[in-house]
Amino acid sequence: MTENSSQPTAPTSELPTQYAPADVEGALYERWVERGYFEADAKSDKPPFTVVIPPPNVTGSLHLGHAFEHTLIDALTRRKRMQGYETLWQPGMDHAGIATQNVVERELAKEGKSRHDLGREAFIERVWQWKGESGGQISGQMRRLGDGVAWSRERFTMDEGLSQAVQTIFKRLYDDELIYRAERIINWCPRCLTAISDIEVEYQDDDGELVSMTYGDGEDTIVVATTRAETMLGDTAVAVHPDDERYRHLIGRQIKLPLTDRSIPVVADAHVDPEFGTGAVKVTPAHDPNDFEIGQRHDLPSLAVMNERAVITVPGPFEGLDRLEARSAIVAALRAEGRIVAEKRPYTHSVGHCSRCKTTIEPRLSLQWWVKVAPLAKAAGDAVRDGRVKIHPQEMEKRYFDWVDNLHDWCISRQLWWGHRIPVWYGPAGEVVCVGPDEEPPTGEGWHQETDVLDTWFSSGLWPFSTLGWPEQTESLAKFYPNSVLVTGYDILFFWVARMMMFGLYAMDGTPPFHTIALHGMVRDQFGKKMSKSFGNAVNPLDWMDKYGSDALRFTLARGANPGVDVPIGEDWVQGSRNFANKIWNATRFALMNGATVEGPLPSPEEMSSTDRWILSRLNKTVAEVDAFYEDYQFAKLSESLFHFAWDEVFDWYVELSKTTFFAGGEQARVSGRVLGEVLDVMLRLLHPVVPFVTDTLWTTLTGGESLVIADWPADSGFRDEAAEREIALVQQVVTEVRRFRSDQGLQPGQKVPARLSLDGTALAPHEAAIRQLLRLQPEGEGFHATASLPVAGATVALDLSGTIDVAAERKRLTKDLGAAEKEVAQANAKLGNEAFLAKAPDQVVDKIRTRLSTAEAEIARITGQLAALPQS
Repeated sequence: MTENSSQPTAPTSELPTQYAPADVEGALYERWVERGYFEADAKSDKPPFTVVIPPPNVTGSLHLGHAFEHTLIDALTRRKRMQGYETLWQPGMDHAGIATQNVVERELAKEGKSRHDLGREAFIERVWQWKGESGGQISGQMRRLGDGVAWSRERFTMDEGLSQAVQTIFKRLYDDELIYRAERIINWCPRCLTAISDIEVEYQDDDGELVSMTYGDGEDTIVVATTRAETMLGDTAVAVHPDDERYRHLIGRQIKLPLTDRSIPVVADAHVDPEFGTGAVKVTPAHDPNDFEIGQRHDLPSLAVMNERAVITVPGPFEGLDRLEARSAIVAALRAEGRIVAEKRPYTHSVGHCSRCKTTIEPRLSLQWWVKVAPLAKAAGDAVRDGRVKIHPQEMEKRYFDWVDNLHDWCISRQLWWGHRIPVWYGPAGEVVCVGPDEEPPTGEGWHQETDVLDTWFSSGLWPFSTLGWPEQTESLAKFYPNSVLVTGYDILFFWVARMMMFGLYAMDGTPPFHTIALHGMVRDQFGKKMSKSFGNAVNPLDWMDKYGSDALRFTLARGANPGVDVPIGEDWVQGSRNFANKIWNATRFALMNGATVEGPLPSPEEMSSTDRWILSRLNKTVAEVDAFYEDYQFAKLSESLFHFAWDEVFDWYVELSKTTFFAGGEQARVSGRVLGEVLDVMLRLLHPVVPFVTDTLWTTLTGGESLVIADWPADSGFRDEAAEREIALVQQVVTEVRRFRSDQGLQPGQKVPARLSLDGTALAPHEAAIRQLLRLQPEGEGFHATASLPVAGATVALDLSGTIDVAAERKRLTKDLGAAEKEVAQANAKLGNEAFLAKAPDQVVDKIRTRLSTAEAEIARITGQLAALPQS
């Protein structure tokens, strides 16, 4: 059915009695790396399979989201490597501009210094020093998890090659007039003192205040409401809807702006919702993105009233106040003038905060660098629409189109020192020169470089091709671009994914950066709640790996990974996966001690028992099923399929059914030992991508092969035996029914009971010994008295329960249970037979009663059968 990667031999050594992940995982991973299993050869004639790692921040450490995503990518790449692909999982880290600068600035603050004390060059040197000493700890944690990445190719978004790629594409976009400089509203962090991207803004419901106040006097009075009274100092208009009859007489007139010596116009704009509030809104173009658009349409001035630290700069009594101090002071001043008509406190509303320092974001008009995204976004949308790129699951396509079809121009400049400095020089006479990587910047008096750096997403957007040597036409770029699949969370579909699509199509002559975008959900706690330190439910995955092993964490995560759906996880689930790993270990150890082998050819079907043929048939169906699930990125389903095949069918049924054969020895034991060896060989290969450590350890012991990492992926041989499957299904039915009866009678699992099995003429006859072994049934012997008779699967199992149970007490208990079930049936039938009740009751109530009726009827049948089987005396 499959071939080992090296000539199989007898098991090389005995396995320890217990599996100890800590004794195996670290050394085994280093052996994989030393042998170069994860490296990728651009000169290989194998078909390529390429995946990039979503580059974690250099400041980061492994969290459950990383562990989840890395497990899925690692499973894909391990399988493809086993299938014969030249597999590249590209590792690397993001320089994380704001996060990294904040870390180093905090270190400086402990020394009583700021970055300005050091100066730009010295500060950047300090950041590089920090990276060398403390950055990148996540790389070691990825090794703990078992990430099969090509470590020799590890990249960093600030390394020399990627920096050249950044400068190259900036220059090309600038020359194509797709990068420009302009004043627009941006997200501004008054603490980090920089513009930040939308993804770096976290929205939460805050308690604030909604203040309604009057502008103008007399007939010109109009009421507006705001949660940010301090911005009124920068108002340059009041806007109303053009069809709002209440304010038609005011449109075009000037009204008094309170607390100032200015008058502002009333303008008509369709953006205003006449049903919201008073139907009139204050317009502050320099401090609100919607107001900025209104201002552009009506040629309104933009008056900035705060500096970069959100301190009021307007001359007068509020100058020098922080924005929150100014808010209270301005409301008090308006109240003193009698202009406050309503105040609502607390007023809960969504407020943006900096994801790094949690400071409230300030929308701010600022001169920044921008990417003109319209043509780039159209190309990104077209690539999905025409099928060059597939989004999985497909229902996520709509969200993708909603985003790329409505993209605003992208602010790419950041007021930081750590990052890719924008390659633009300004001259003394207002000259602006963009410099490419092979060009010399202008020099001379008055020339200086732009101080801003680029948004981190700008460099990470180049990741699929910059890591392969672009703009040079390298062998790696030719071999491994485009990526086969991008595995990432749906939460960054709009940010990182869209930017990679835009840049990849632009830089690579219309070739998209990947063929498939496979989106997964977010990891949540076992109750479905978002994990957060503030909630007290955040988990360090390293703790669970220390406690239960990396395989256990990986299997738990994969088993919950339905496409595009959030993944709940709890510690007891990881403990259950640890038990699964132990089960694989113990069952394989038992099999090795009882003749399981991969030596020699697989016996012919004629030599095999029906039990052997059954497990091989189920094995091949599982191979086909797992392959189909992999191709559809159904990690949860493939993990579930493997779990049930391994635990239920191989360990609980095949091994147990075969024990009598192994104990008896002889030719049939040899045949079944070879079949069991084959089953374990293929099963361990199938499990390896998800649980690599325990499977590699067991497989090398079983086969003598070098490593599962480079072994062949199993193929479905096409072998099927439906007759054997039906036969073993009958055996399972007999064992299951008799076990249930024993349990109902209160017999202990190990308690032996004399029994007569009438199996002649049925497919069960060859399995009598196994059935007796599984059910702890003794031969009938002298004095056998059949006190219970169970007809099942065309056979009869007669049991002598004399002396094993209190028949009278058991009959009394069952009779009581039967009465309760009959009462339930009567009540349900009464309600379902009442037309008046059915006419009024909700559908879900009626359905619930029908379910209760069905359950009770089944219970009556079960209890009646048990009563009939009880001894009569």
